[in-house]
Amino acid sequence: MNKELAIDIKVDHVDIAMLEDHQLVEFHEESLKQRFAVGNIYIGRVRKIMAGLNAAFVDVGCDKEAFLHYNDLGEQFLTVNHYVQQILNDRRHEPTFKRFPDLEKEGSIQSVLTVGQMILVQVMKEPISTKGPRLTGEISIAGRNMVLLPLAQSRTSLSQKIKGGEERSRLRQLVASIKPEHCGVIVRTVADGKFVAELDAEMTSLQRKWEEVLSGIRSSRGISLVLEELNRSIATLRDLFDPEFEAIHVNDREAYEELTGYVKSIAPDKVDIVKFYNDDLPIFDHFAITKQVKSLFGRVVSMKRGAYLVMDQTEAMFVVDVNSGTRTKSTQGQEENALEVNIMAAEEIARQLRLRDIGGIVIIDFIDMDVKANNQKLFDTMNQCMKSDRARHTILPITKFGLMQITRQRVRPATIVNTQETCPTCFGTGKAQPSILFTDQLEEKLDFLVNTLGMKDVTLCVHPFVEAFITKGLWSLKRQWQRRYTRKFRLLSMQELGFLQFKFVDAQGNEISTTPTDYED
Repeated sequence: MNKELAIDIKVDHVDIAMLEDHQLVEFHEESLKQRFAVGNIYIGRVRKIMAGLNAAFVDVGCDKEAFLHYNDLGEQFLTVNHYVQQILNDRRHEPTFKRFPDLEKEGSIQSVLTVGQMILVQVMKEPISTKGPRLTGEISIAGRNMVLLPLAQSRTSLSQKIKGGEERSRLRQLVASIKPEHCGVIVRTVADGKFVAELDAEMTSLQRKWEEVLSGIRSSRGISLVLEELNRSIATLRDLFDPEFEAIHVNDREAYEELTGYVKSIAPDKVDIVKFYNDDLPIFDHFAITKQVKSLFGRVVSMKRGAYLVMDQTEAMFVVDVNSGTRTKSTQGQEENALEVNIMAAEEIARQLRLRDIGGIVIIDFIDMDVKANNQKLFDTMNQCMKSDRARHTILPITKFGLMQITRQRVRPATIVNTQETCPTCFGTGKAQPSILFTDQLEEKLDFLVNTLGMKDVTLCVHPFVEAFITKGLWSLKRQWQRRYTRKFRLLSMQELGFLQFKFVDAQGNEISTTPTDYED
């Protein structure tokens, strides 16, 4: 299987697309202004104690107060809290470590926290809808091969997916010899077969991050972020990277250097797969990602031969309706046709759950089938298709009403892409200038940029249909404009633009305003 990662770095956000055999299977959007990402560690202040919920609301700087349940404090919260309070009370001297008893499983939050108390917390779920972040008091610092649990019980836990008694024993002894004092370690699946040098280097890196946390606590003045999670591109690469990756494409030089350094640190022999994309055509257009995004994120998702899915999100759950549409085969009966459509739908739904990062409860209304063996086959197919999903999930058998229930881990809002476009000509008014004058308008803008502002190196970005019209013929409009205004005039088609949308960019790729009033004093 050919696996590739395409990363589109923009001014205010980052888009990450994962491709398997050129098919889009995961898509992530991250705002560069988003502060409350999963993994961030904060010094927060307890604002409210909710005895009825056995939880507290904590201020970590978000518009909505963060939620911290008693069960999420972690067994070693008393130990961690004592250590942190020593630093806050005496920022000059090193704190002394003292191990406290584990928290009671059936305890109350009032016995542990008080209003106004400063505590060390970590984001475990990003803000979703009207809810603030969800927090945990059990601090963890994730690496590719291991997860460090500072001030936790000094034990080493191994992923259950690591098989073989000898390998498990080797890893347990190896990690025990390099882990820091008073810390626990979780060994991840990818550590299977790794040598001591690589694991020791990663452990040193994790220790350095914990020291950053302690330094951040010492320098904090009230509520503050003490350790920020890796940017989404590197965090995604940390979780997704495997030897099957053939290429990682990124269109930003600084991000390229960061990714190259990260891959070099975890897999030196794979460093050449990181490639800097420097073409004029947008990176997502080059890999046909833009078209896939627009076709896969709508309410109605088409499948082969007329079958389709209807996907709706409510406050409580995500609902999927499977429809055969016009798909029928004269050689098949109703049962066989329903089974074929349901199997195809199961494969697409598993892909959609990953693609949209849908979490919580998912209800699927499959086409009714009368044969129990067919329902079991559909259930087995869904389990097989969901095996590649990294999020924790549970799939229940089909009910007598033809419904399948899935619960899937949710740590951040589902990815929502609005595939509908506002008319770029009338902007919703229903009235527009004559379309035949559109190219005249473009020429006026070009004339203003070249002859009034003196810009010679100009690129016009338009919809592919418009680009085809402007380049049509031997004596095309493009050639006429190059001869009349500047030889450095270029034309670029962009799938993300509406039919009559356009923009001019300079040699550095920065958008140029074509409104004369923007340049007046």
